[in-house]
Amino acid sequence: MKSIFAVLADTINNHPKTVAMAAVVIMVFAFYGAGMVTMETGTKTYIDITTPEGSLVYQYENTYGSDMIFLMIEGENLYGPEVLRYLGTITEDLSNEQHVTSVLSIADVVKGYTGGTIPGSAAEIQAIVDEHSTMLSTNGQSGMMTLVVVGLEPALSEEVQSAVLQNIKVIIDSTPQPPGISVTVSGSPAFASEMQEEMGTSTGMLIGLALLLMVVAMGLLFGHVRYRFLPVAIVVMGVVLSFGVMGWTGTPLTMVVMAAFPVMIGIGIDYAIQFQTRFDEEVRKGSIADAVRTTVTQSGPAVVVALGATCLGFLALVSAPFPMVVDFGVICIIGVACCYLSALVIIPTFGTLVQYRPLETREVRSKGKKSGPGMMERYDMALGSLGGKIAKNPVPILLLLGCVAVLGIPLDSEVIISTDEESMVPPDMPALVSMSKLGDVVGSTSTLPLIVRSDDVLAPDVLLWMDGFGAYAASHNDEITGVTSIATLLTAANGGTLPTDKTAIEEALARLPEDTRDSYLNGGTEAVIQFSMIDIGMSEADGVVSKLESDLAWREPPAGVSAVFTGQIVMFTGMISDITESKTGMNVLGFVLITGFLILVYRRLSAITPMIPIIMIIGWNTVIMYVLGLQYNILTATLGAMSIGIASEYTILIMERYDEERERGCGCTEAIQTAIQKIGTAITISGLTTVFGFSALILSEFPIMSNFGLVTVLTVGFSLVGAILVMPAVLSLTCRYADHHAVEERVVVGE
Repeated sequence: MKSIFAVLADTINNHPKTVAMAAVVIMVFAFYGAGMVTMETGTKTYIDITTPEGSLVYQYENTYGSDMIFLMIEGENLYGPEVLRYLGTITEDLSNEQHVTSVLSIADVVKGYTGGTIPGSAAEIQAIVDEHSTMLSTNGQSGMMTLVVVGLEPALSEEVQSAVLQNIKVIIDSTPQPPGISVTVSGSPAFASEMQEEMGTSTGMLIGLALLLMVVAMGLLFGHVRYRFLPVAIVVMGVVLSFGVMGWTGTPLTMVVMAAFPVMIGIGIDYAIQFQTRFDEEVRKGSIADAVRTTVTQSGPAVVVALGATCLGFLALVSAPFPMVVDFGVICIIGVACCYLSALVIIPTFGTLVQYRPLETREVRSKGKKSGPGMMERYDMALGSLGGKIAKNPVPILLLLGCVAVLGIPLDSEVIISTDEESMVPPDMPALVSMSKLGDVVGSTSTLPLIVRSDDVLAPDVLLWMDGFGAYAASHNDEITGVTSIATLLTAANGGTLPTDKTAIEEALARLPEDTRDSYLNGGTEAVIQFSMIDIGMSEADGVVSKLESDLAWREPPAGVSAVFTGQIVMFTGMISDITESKTGMNVLGFVLITGFLILVYRRLSAITPMIPIIMIIGWNTVIMYVLGLQYNILTATLGAMSIGIASEYTILIMERYDEERERGCGCTEAIQTAIQKIGTAITISGLTTVFGFSALILSEFPIMSNFGLVTVLTVGFSLVGAILVMPAVLSLTCRYADHHAVEERVVVGE
């Protein structure tokens, strides 16, 4: 490894301009790749479609899923002739749009009772509305609002849905509206489109805020070196490189991947600080060429160990069952690696090109006058004193902080798990507000589909079972408001009686509109039963799904027939158990990976001591989440693995400095005190700058981001506590054990 770093150091010393030009070329390619980054929402970001459950959800959406766009028409005189003529005009225009399968409005219903004409007075229209109020209420009509329901072809891509949505908006904008009438576009496609726009805006805001906070942090904490804001520029390069990798590899930007950029900024700034601090230190002692070589060959390998531990923590996220979490872990790994490489190459190259000169020290500036220790010097001494006291009395601190961590075990199951997509997006997002208003008018638009498969789903016994099970489920579950299937459609087409022979079934089937039939029947071997449900949270929906699955086991289908619940409700409720299982699995995997990594690098069992504070940190995270009322979601479920990756850097640095002092012949307490005093200040500055980067997430409009930002800020704080308070206690006990064991061995040898 050192030979690689030595080659890099020699290249920078001998050809700094060439290295700089190569960096510029790479950045140009990165900028081009960044322009190819796409945003993605929907099923494929939540569930792995290669799994049986995921493939069933994806197949259902592609076969039966027909998204609808709702136009909410609001005003005071909705039943006036002018308003209905306006609705008739836009209905006709919308019907001619590509990928639109149906358009329904109150104008169509009224014309159905008047021979195809709009009555000339509001009184006539009101009379029709009053006479057929039951029919009209099912189409979402109210005194102050009426709907235009636009049905789309099934299995449309997000790009096509977005294009259709834009065409609909053009039609609305170009059609003169009656006075006092407003039109709002709502529905799932509108929600997805607006969420993508919000994601793009939020990502730029988060990166900008994180960088701004980094500038503040550098101004406050990094004033002892020249070019104090250079680390911020390094991190910008790392972010651009990460975007470039995303674009070139086709990795999409999702709601969770957005959080990766403040994370990489927070961690990446630490690498830049480490390299610039070392370079500044070496320049003070010798030539720039020597500083380049020492920085690259000494700090490069040391920091790469911390980088490796952090990346292994993120690598554990790849085991998550959620594609967007996998992408988050991968992008975090790519991001921190890009920041590391940028810092390793650019800082010594920049220093060489500008002929870097360090700032004068405090002693030089005072010109020989007596000067008291500065703030950081006093902090150094305070940390050293604290480390010495802990080293002499390690047990009380371990018992106290360990007991707090142990509380996290029972409290973990008490932390609420949330998978509601609406709770993850900005609460004031117009599309979410309109969806809520839409739900108040038409009720919940949620449906729970049951896929039925057989050699012949139109066989009389299969149809009879579908009809019977649907009626049974509706009568035994208050959350179900309606049931629709090919069986209920055939019953309606057959005059209210389910046909029981093949001829009658075929005749009734022929009377069904093709679009209606295809929404519930796929050839002759697959059909779907749609259960309409009231609007409930995912935790309650999970109970409903479990109850319906029990009902299905009780009233099982005929021999040779399979039936499986699927759809977004099943997907989101299934995520509750997936989060519960995956967060534990990711924690264990991260712990195992980093433990194995430390043993492999240091080749001794005592190298795992940095993991003891990390175990406590995971427990503290759970306690604070419970106390603050925070929830587990797709993103916060990654917290344990992230904590392992982030905290390992601080504890490893403490252990390395402790080992160095022991090799010099220092005693246990002295080595611990020196390690805490020399490294504690550095990791405190690094930790605070990392906190500044993560703090940008707290300001996100996405609740899933702001909650994640809060817990990660707390995690970094806990990491500092673990390194400065717990690590000295652990090192003290292991040192005492090693010394005692060595004494026993000498006694045995002497005997």
